[in-house]
Amino acid sequence: MRQNIGIFLLLLLLLLPGCGVRSETAEAAADPEAAARGYRYVSSMDTLIELTAYGAKREAALDAAAAEVERLNALLSIGLEESEVSRVNREGSARLSADTAFLVRRSLEIYASTGGAFDPTVYPLMVLWGFPSGEHHVPTEAELDEVLPKIGADRLDFDAQSGTLTLGEGQAIDLGGIAKGYTSQRIMDIYREEGVTSGLVSLGGNVQCLGAKPDGSAWRIGVRNPDTETGGIVAVVAVKDKAVISSGGYERFFVEDGVTYEHIMDPKTGYPVQNELAQVTVVTADGTLGDGLSTALYIMGLDKACDYWRAHSADFDAVFVLRNGSVCITAGLSDCASPAEGHRGQWTVVREK
Repeated sequence: MRQNIGIFLLLLLLLLPGCGVRSETAEAAADPEAAARGYRYVSSMDTLIELTAYGAKREAALDAAAAEVERLNALLSIGLEESEVSRVNREGSARLSADTAFLVRRSLEIYASTGGAFDPTVYPLMVLWGFPSGEHHVPTEAELDEVLPKIGADRLDFDAQSGTLTLGEGQAIDLGGIAKGYTSQRIMDIYREEGVTSGLVSLGGNVQCLGAKPDGSAWRIGVRNPDTETGGIVAVVAVKDKAVISSGGYERFFVEDGVTYEHIMDPKTGYPVQNELAQVTVVTADGTLGDGLSTALYIMGLDKACDYWRAHSADFDAVFVLRNGSVCITAGLSDCASPAEGHRGQWTVVREK
């Protein structure tokens, strides 16, 4: 559905004592934490995934986490012909495995909660606009009129008890808008099962942290500046046991006749989203929820997104980056989010009414 973007983990700046290439012996001498830190890199889910774990059982945890990434990608990737998602799209109906059924159920819940802003059936629109293939195309009104009736998760028939999903005529699902958040959540589960108490994963812009850093301090996550010409970061969020997940349209887009079309679709209009938001970052304990909400809030626009937060402030907080460079944070981040050094845009706190 979309690609999560917008977060720099900043491991070199925030975790290591210096820059450049260092031997393990020198690193451990300068930083006692380094001796208990393990890394693993996995190329999967159309991105490079960085796994980090601390402690005596870190290698077993990293092995299990890397295997879980590959297992979930094989189930959920719409780019793999034999994935479960591709099979249900091809056959129109299938009894799903526990993971895929869970994601369908959560997608339907977030679809209902957000008034359809998050919609796992938007894939035919993505195809129409040419984003999966790279053969971009601005559709005619007649083409949109043909595809739009196929969009809408309320047309899915899902039997939660048996895990059987049946698509409406012409429908196709893509769980990519929620799969990476679920994967990061599963990695946290695996870390806990393996006895790791401090770790994180950076997965295509999704960052999820287990506990605190080994010294007890919070992980510091940089929120990327969506202005690709300026670059850098706009904010830093200090978190423990949280996911920090961003959505924005500025890394996948095309320009035709001077108009920029980004890849995040408004399922109601059939057009790419165009509003004042350049990026939305969701901070929550639930990576699956954060993944879905980051897309939904981006589609809603600032005012509706703030209203949604006010109604669900116990579940998440957010950083809204506007196209004019301003940043709005929700009140729950007041004590743990701060402007990045050099950020000159307006900084506003959204409060509950």
